[in-house]
Amino acid sequence: MTNDQRDPGAPPDKHQAPGPEESPAPGESTGAGTRKRSWRRLMAIVLAAIVLMLLVKAFVVQVYRIPSASMEDTLLTGDRVLVSKVVYHFRGIGRGDIVVFSGRGSWGSMSGAPDPAPPRNPFLRVLDDVLSDAGIYSTQTYYIKRVIGLPGDHVACCTNSGKMTVNGIPLNEKSYLFPGAAPSVPHFSIIVPPGRLWVMGDNRAISDDSRGHMTSAPDDGTVPESEVVGRAFLIMWPFSQFGDLPIPGPFAPAGLGAAR
Repeated sequence: MTNDQRDPGAPPDKHQAPGPEESPAPGESTGAGTRKRSWRRLMAIVLAAIVLMLLVKAFVVQVYRIPSASMEDTLLTGDRVLVSKVVYHFRGIGRGDIVVFSGRGSWGSMSGAPDPAPPRNPFLRVLDDVLSDAGIYSTQTYYIKRVIGLPGDHVACCTNSGKMTVNGIPLNEKSYLFPGAAPSVPHFSIIVPPGRLWVMGDNRAISDDSRGHMTSAPDDGTVPESEVVGRAFLIMWPFSQFGDLPIPGPFAPAGLGAAR
């Protein structure tokens, strides 16, 4: 056997120069390719989750933070509530509902501060309009109050016994009013205009509600039904406050007469 011949069964010579690097077989992927595809899948999942979250926030349910003490003791400052945006697609706004609404067309226009100027960039201006219409972003101020009167209701306060009335029927508000609070210190009497709502906070002594806007806002301080974002139905944070927000007994559907 010559020097340049080798036994086919002999082990490879460790001093032999390495051959060219082998390419992966068809259908076989390298580690770098696998990692790249994993990142793509992860980014697709994250993007899908963000889109789903935005859609849920825009059309189904949204978290709202209570900004003041005007709804105590029902809602405390800093509480987080879930607001249903779909409930009023299946039923009308009801007396006793706690609603979140925009100040546009009512109190917001009377705040004394001008609305923020729209962006100069046409694309950003269109994007702002789209996000606002979807309920994802808005420059408007939002409020949370309890609906007391519907369109056509006669809401007045107070009777000789100190109670507020809706369509002449006295309300027993003890279950939701702030302890010791009077139904209202200023007396009033109003017939709620079509398409609008009379709303009040549960902490009547400090609540800036329909009563405080009777002389400064359109339609005697009422708010447009069209500006209602949804109904607050659950306190989700803190856990010590966790619970639903039912409609109080005084607002039973058959108890206060017809409206609208």
